[in-house]
Amino acid sequence: MQHRFPWLMISLLVIGLDQWSKALISQHMVLFQSIPLIPGWFSLTLLHNTGAAFSFLYGAGGWQRWLFSAIAVVVSLGLLLWLFRMPVRLRILPLAVSLILGGALGNLLDRVRLSYVIDFIHVYHETWHFPAFNLADSAITVGTILLLIDMFFLEELRRA
Repeated sequence: MQHRFPWLMISLLVIGLDQWSKALISQHMVLFQSIPLIPGWFSLTLLHNTGAAFSFLYGAGGWQRWLFSAIAVVVSLGLLLWLFRMPVRLRILPLAVSLILGGALGNLLDRVRLSYVIDFIHVYHETWHFPAFNLADSAITVGTILLLIDMFFLEELRRA
């Protein structure tokens, strides 16, 4: 258990930073307010997402809240189990899983407490807009990239 502590702390750090940033943005902005930080490229825009990634099933009537919550719980339990079964010598794979776990739980907290996920990072250029996201989404993305790097480039090295 002791060798898992740093990885669990990373997950807790992701959850803490995610929840702190969402609370800060929610306290200082109103829904749909946008504050340009890099005009033409990047702004803080407060949005409430009742859907999943890229607002999938946004406005589906409310049932999606419980579906996405259940999926997040099952995935998080699977990630925890995977993390606890990993060999101690691994570094990239447990980091990836820790980031994904923290991100999933950060968004789950929003979904259960608020019935929506707070998004506020808005990247755009001219008429192109990437869907708004948050720190939990960023952790999930970075974790997934690390997972892919591990899967495609490092897994074979472990077998050698």
